[in-house]
Amino acid sequence: MSEVAKLKQLKSIFEALFFRTYNTRLLFGGDEPFYQAAKEGEPAKIISREDYLSSALHEIAHWSIAGAERRQLDDFGYWYEPDGRTADQQSIFEQVEVKPQAIEWALSIACGHTFNLSADNLEEQAAPSDTFRQAVTQQFLNYWHSGLPERAQCLFDQLVRTFHNGRRPQLSPQLMEQI
Repeated sequence: MSEVAKLKQLKSIFEALFFRTYNTRLLFGGDEPFYQAAKEGEPAKIISREDYLSSALHEIAHWSIAGAERRQLDDFGYWYEPDGRTADQQSIFEQVEVKPQAIEWALSIACGHTFNLSADNLEEQAAPSDTFRQAVTQQFLNYWHSGLPERAQCLFDQLVRTFHNGRRPQLSPQLMEQI
């Protein structure tokens, strides 16, 4: 199945699971990923970059761990420093990205999509640090064995039903090497 077809499927699943309860829509085509909080009769919007499945899954991961107060703020009120971060800024970025990237990894597996750990600092051509790689791997394994946060788990389960006929994928050396 193509990435675009998977995106369309993801959008349909996300809407069926979360629109009524959380008044949130998943949209594609943004120049940059963005979460727009609900405003005056408009639902909240998770906007992924262009038509990239990885971007949609990553933004959903952030949404899935944001509490009710954070979901009332654009981009969940999080600090974000664009490309060109210093080493200290990159370290802070990596600390806050552990859980979202671990969730993205699990959701990627559920979609049959390759996960790529991201340092998100292209200007500096920064690769993910070993510490970050290890932290994301450990968090992913914790989630895999103990369960994801509630909304992420709900989506994961439905993605497994859709893309794997309900059979949870087994962790293989190939899946673990993705990171």
